[in-house]
Amino acid sequence: MSIVAQETAYDSSEAGPRRKGLAALLLHPAALGTLLAAAILSGLTWWFISQARGELAEDAWNRGVIIELEALADIVAGVEGGSATGGDLPAVLRALPQHDGHFKVLRLSGARLLASTDPADAGDRAAPRRLDREEKWLFDLGQELRAAVETNRAERGERRQVEVTPLGDGQVRISLPYYVDGDVAGIVQAQRPRVIAVERPSWVAAAAAAIIPWLLMAGFLAWRRSRDAWPEPTGRNWLAFVIGLVVVGGVGWALGSMFISDTRDYQAELAEALAANFTDVRERMAFVAGGQAISVAPGAENTWDVDLYQRPLGIIGPGGSIDAAALSAQAGRIEGALGEALWGNLAAAAVVLAFFSLGFASRTRGALREHRYAYFYVLPAMFGMLILVFFPFVYGIALSFTEQTVMNVSEPITEVWAGFANYVQILGDVDIVQSTAAGSVINYQNFYWTLFITICWTVSNVAVGVTLGMLLALALNTKGLRFTNLYRVLLILPWAIPNYITALIWKGMFHQQFGVINQGIQMFGGEPIAWFDGVFSAFMTGLMTNGWLSFPFMMVVILGGLQSISQDMYEAATIDGASKWQQFWQITLPSLKPTIVPAVIISVVWTFNMFNVIYLVSGGEPAGANEILITKAYKIAFEEYRYGYAAAYSVVIFLILLVYGVFQTRMTRATEATTT
Repeated sequence: MSIVAQETAYDSSEAGPRRKGLAALLLHPAALGTLLAAAILSGLTWWFISQARGELAEDAWNRGVIIELEALADIVAGVEGGSATGGDLPAVLRALPQHDGHFKVLRLSGARLLASTDPADAGDRAAPRRLDREEKWLFDLGQELRAAVETNRAERGERRQVEVTPLGDGQVRISLPYYVDGDVAGIVQAQRPRVIAVERPSWVAAAAAAIIPWLLMAGFLAWRRSRDAWPEPTGRNWLAFVIGLVVVGGVGWALGSMFISDTRDYQAELAEALAANFTDVRERMAFVAGGQAISVAPGAENTWDVDLYQRPLGIIGPGGSIDAAALSAQAGRIEGALGEALWGNLAAAAVVLAFFSLGFASRTRGALREHRYAYFYVLPAMFGMLILVFFPFVYGIALSFTEQTVMNVSEPITEVWAGFANYVQILGDVDIVQSTAAGSVINYQNFYWTLFITICWTVSNVAVGVTLGMLLALALNTKGLRFTNLYRVLLILPWAIPNYITALIWKGMFHQQFGVINQGIQMFGGEPIAWFDGVFSAFMTGLMTNGWLSFPFMMVVILGGLQSISQDMYEAATIDGASKWQQFWQITLPSLKPTIVPAVIISVVWTFNMFNVIYLVSGGEPAGANEILITKAYKIAFEEYRYGYAAAYSVVIFLILLVYGVFQTRMTRATEATTT
């Protein structure tokens, strides 16, 4: 028997038992894909629910301390002598029971400590005194809280007015301002160990949700085998994919619904515990205040149960009652965020299931085995791409579904999740023209205006670059032209100089008073132009600058294409009586098409995202009228600090370029087909 026959017999003897055994059902790619997809779906669901419960428990712990501090702040403001500008705080505050935390009341005025209930501030360190160098953190904290209050009042901003500071060893310090006559007078603090017991969702249920779809898929495969329709591992088994998606999605959604329902009950339990704490605080603080009634702002449902911005949550009302409607509204927001996360988990599971069920996994495994050394060599580059490209890309997409700003960057994702709100705001705002008292004006901040300017910018710049590049390439390709090499060096210099240096030079040239362009206009009796005050003139500054930067590239590409055209074609055309113009249209342009089309495609992508020229020359002036999409996204992120909105803006830019990329691919293939 030959070696080939021996191998065939061996493979047949090995394949037979595998196909008939239980392992063939459980290890089939469709079954493995179902197992992995269900594990991903149930694991991510368990993780998201665990994170949400942990955030709820942490928030409840913070709110419990904040309730005590808000009550203490009311006492400090209401007790006789609390509004004194100096001296010690009333002795009744020193009798404040420590409960399970250490409370402090600090009256600050700049770098001076006017009064303090801290036992360490006694003897030589008794107030009033100037803060020590080691107490700079206290000075910074006082300034930060005061600035947050004033900013939020003036601008309705979102700066935190409650600071939660981890101190290490499980200790946490919570600080918030207290007010006297409506002004910030000082700080109340609590420092205590943070002990949070989080009730996690059942991991047994999550494991069952991962295994059940696997077994059901194995049963489906057994039924298919009984009907002599055993799917090939490398084949596209759409039926297995659809059934697996239904099973995995159904079981995963049932698991998520159960976990979300349990989370709602868990949230209600935390609210009841907070309500009991609220009542306990009212009783203890009333005792501390010498039996005086605790003042509550008239008309306010609750002045103690607030968030980190000191905005009333409205869940726990006066007397410790729970507002069911407010609690349900908060639960609805959390459930909405978790529901959107479940859809994302299902999408990830569907991708994994398709990868295995449609045969891609088997073919990938075969390719890895066959080309394992090649993949081993490119592994470092793949790892670098994963860290430097794909992770930021995926993170940016996730960020686009939040309302994250510089003020809430440390908030959990459930608190800043916005869904598709950013995309709706970007794409849904079609009011390019707005009516004002002075008449109709163009809204230069509108997305569609910026998109229009970006398209005009791209088309005009590519047209200028191709036209100038073509003319100069034709001139340099002239036979018998002297000093050709010198001309080439001089004409390539604009491309060789870094574009940001060129942009700054051109910006100086457009200066209204000292710019060389206006100086030249004045030499011929003209008036200097305020280039950056008009929409069209400011647009022209960018066009001229980028035209200067772009023509050398096109010139070099087209010149190379011209020199590759056979001269025999021109000689034959001349014999046939064709003019120079006819030769250009019938020979030169068709022959240059394979060269020009890829260059134009690349130029479009470069120009569409030409950040430096717009940002450094015109800055988008006037009033943002000449912003392009990339500079607009940059300013939203790093001048307005709206990170989530800027991320959504960037994703929209990516989708636009993706559509163009499809067009680019088809155009390139069409060009290749024409030249073959």
